[in-house]
Amino acid sequence: MYWNLFFIFLILLMRYLTKSRYKLGLECPSKLFYTNKPKEYANMKLDDPFLLALANGGFQVEALARLEYPNGILVDAQGGEYQKAIDETNRLLSMEECIIFEAAFAFNNLFIRTDILVKKGNKIQLIEVKAKSIDPTNDYNFEGKRGGLDSKWKPYLFDVAFQRYVIQKSFPSFRINSFLKLADKTKTAKIDGLNQLFRISKEGDKRKDTIQLVGSLNEIGGTVLTEINIDSIIDNIQSGKHKYSSNFEYGFEEGIQFLAKQYEKDEKINFPMNFTACKKCEFKSNPTKPELKSGFEICAKEQLKLTKEELYNPSIMEIWNFRAGAKLLENNNIFFMKELTEDLYPIKVEPGKISQTERQWLQIEKAIQNDDSIFVLKEELKSEMDKWEFPLHFIDFETSAVALPFNKGRKPYEQVAFQFSHHRYNENGSIEHVTEFICDEPGKFPNFEFVRALKNALGNKGTIFRFHNHENTILNAIYVQLKESKEDDKIILMDFIQTITHSKKESVDVWCGDRNMVDLCEVYKNYYYDPNTKGSNSIKAVLPAILKRSKFLQEKYQNTIGEINVGSNNFDIGHKWLVVKEGIIQNPYKQLPPVFENWDQDILDQLVSDVEDLNNGGAALTAYGFLQYTDMSISERKKLIDALLRYCELDTLAMVMIWEHFREEVY
Repeated sequence: MYWNLFFIFLILLMRYLTKSRYKLGLECPSKLFYTNKPKEYANMKLDDPFLLALANGGFQVEALARLEYPNGILVDAQGGEYQKAIDETNRLLSMEECIIFEAAFAFNNLFIRTDILVKKGNKIQLIEVKAKSIDPTNDYNFEGKRGGLDSKWKPYLFDVAFQRYVIQKSFPSFRINSFLKLADKTKTAKIDGLNQLFRISKEGDKRKDTIQLVGSLNEIGGTVLTEINIDSIIDNIQSGKHKYSSNFEYGFEEGIQFLAKQYEKDEKINFPMNFTACKKCEFKSNPTKPELKSGFEICAKEQLKLTKEELYNPSIMEIWNFRAGAKLLENNNIFFMKELTEDLYPIKVEPGKISQTERQWLQIEKAIQNDDSIFVLKEELKSEMDKWEFPLHFIDFETSAVALPFNKGRKPYEQVAFQFSHHRYNENGSIEHVTEFICDEPGKFPNFEFVRALKNALGNKGTIFRFHNHENTILNAIYVQLKESKEDDKIILMDFIQTITHSKKESVDVWCGDRNMVDLCEVYKNYYYDPNTKGSNSIKAVLPAILKRSKFLQEKYQNTIGEINVGSNNFDIGHKWLVVKEGIIQNPYKQLPPVFENWDQDILDQLVSDVEDLNNGGAALTAYGFLQYTDMSISERKKLIDALLRYCELDTLAMVMIWEHFREEVY
């Protein structure tokens, strides 16, 4: 009895290297020491499993995948209940045939839980479910042209390799085949509302369970997922053909043993700094939690022998779009901006604009010299602005693209445009929030109505502005949807899209419209640099910077909406766009109530930007998912819609303000 209790005690104390910790260790072995210590080390990554699951939709794909295995049995054990999960798995594996969800395996201090495991005799199918998409009709290849693994797929493939390793070590007699189950871009949803049939229940701030409103695949007409055998790639990983990174020089099994041993001992691995991994490091100081230590700072001080004061010198990791950083850090031990020279990183000039390297050197020099002044190519900017014709139209879209479609006939990750805002700057100086569009009706595919409303809003006169390439990308996607549709006015709408956009490289049809939208972000990058943005070109960084800079904007927008010639559809006449507290100009975006209470919108946006390489706002995408719930209360729906309308209105007004500041600088 006492030995049993002692054994259980040891299990409770054991520090298991799980598959998530294994992947973390592959990114950077030093991170293993900082993880799972929330009271000691800052962690900028979101640790709310409810929000994470909601943002990336992975729980929905997993729930749909399980419908393909109606006889599957869930190993129901909570996090930390390792032995319970292992015992239940072993009991099920004693059967000749079984299908297990969340099967648990342990070998030494390695522990995994598999998404789906199918056993027939000693043959095992290991199926990893991911909210990623694939087009099986294309010549897809997880291995790149040079024989290495595609970086986008590498974390998932090493994840499966780790799982197969642990299972094989636990049950050497098993013959294991490995699969990825992914969203299939060639399949369409057979019913409306597929996405909303799988939901998350919430308890406090945490994800609790998945609620399924469907019991079988027959009820939904089939799946939009596909299964890909990856045995040959997993063989290559385990044989050592593929390494996770050039910095992690261990062989596959040797690397697992190394990470497992260090994690079990809770000893920090002093791993050499890596530009890409360190730049993205989540263990950086959090301004809202100053009591927590920064793992990034500790590593930098140890690896580079720096004092804390030296560490606050501007780093090359802060430089915008600095792809040369990895080699400069690895080969030349360059960490600080002040260590760079033009011999190491030459300037490449592009006539008539600020080139990428010139922009980077502007950031470097101004940071080193603590120079707060802006740099403007005034003549070039003026020449560009002289081409623009009144009335000036400023538009911003909010969109959604999810693994499980909202609408019948739509494919995984197909674009859904559900909202736009439109400001118009008239030649007489008046500013109107002329039009806005939002479709919150559950089950309705909004894209074609969206384009009709946009066409009516923009008319046929004046220059149209967007900020970045998202709006052009979305309209190109809707162009293809229209082309495949049976809409009566599809030719008219397609012609309109061609008028205000340019075709993408992969487009079958090629065009560049007479009113091709002007990308105000490109204008900003080509002619203007403000060190207050710290290299960022996001509108949420540019707006606060120009408000801090512009006397014109400060004098104008400290007044109420009722006092200035600026219309609004979502704010009362007493609202002020520019607020000053204790002499500091407040970021207008931070003055709006959050779309979701108690959730950091910036983190949510970042979460979604990491899924399927999307760049649209995470809060808006997630809110649209909520709006598809037919049982959402009227008050909840109104609150979400109001928040979305306000944010979208500010996005287009921010573009107006940027234009006004450009005019202030050059005329």
